[in-house]
Amino acid sequence: MADGLDRLWTPHRMTYISGEDRPAEGYEQPSGCPFCRAPGLAPDDSLIVARGEHVFVVLNLYPYNPGHLLVCPYRHVADYTDLDVAETAELGAATQAAMRVIRQVSNAHGFNLGMNQGGVAGAGIAAHLHQHVVPRWGGDANFMPVIGQTKVLPQLLADTRDLLSAAWPH
Repeated sequence: MADGLDRLWTPHRMTYISGEDRPAEGYEQPSGCPFCRAPGLAPDDSLIVARGEHVFVVLNLYPYNPGHLLVCPYRHVADYTDLDVAETAELGAATQAAMRVIRQVSNAHGFNLGMNQGGVAGAGIAAHLHQHVVPRWGGDANFMPVIGQTKVLPQLLADTRDLLSAAWPH
């Protein structure tokens, strides 16, 4: 007997959930770390929005909301206290720039900013520090993610990257 529920199938998320795309050497080593590999990828493959001297800004491959960015140091470092002064300053400036660009491009009403330090704190890739910049809009936590545990994203990642990158201050 049918239960009366409509279902949205998101099989692409299973790769993330199951860890199928996790490298054999794990994320702990730079060779397996997606944040260490991203700067060397072709622009269409990396999802990088902007590059600085010490940090870069990349779209989250599994975003909570459209435009969900990560600000990452190039250096493979796990803990915020291990950043040097220049990295810390540039990470902060890049976070501010990300907020300004997202507001300009998509009129975000607010943001969640944060770093999960360590696996027990929720870091999916604990070995490489990354600052989340998650844009928020009134009503973005409607019934779909709350009840349906499904996020509807209205734009392809590559299109979002192109839009944000074009608006990034150079």
